[in-house]
Amino acid sequence: MPKPGKPTQEKRNRERALKERAQEKEVVRAQRKQEKEARMANLEPGVDPDLVGLFPGPQPMNED
Repeated sequence: MPKPGKPTQEKRNRERALKERAQEKEVVRAQRKQEKEARMANLEPGVDPDLVGLFPGPQPMNED
């Protein structure tokens, strides 16, 4: 039975790139988490962040 071939340089490069992308994603996740915590700190206790700026009744149309 033949032995498997040695890992190629291409495979090492792909694995290195995957690892780098995973690290970059982790940094972005950490930044988003900090931004979310900062936004939540500015709200009063008991206020739903999804409802801030909304009022009962019809909402105005977006200008976009």
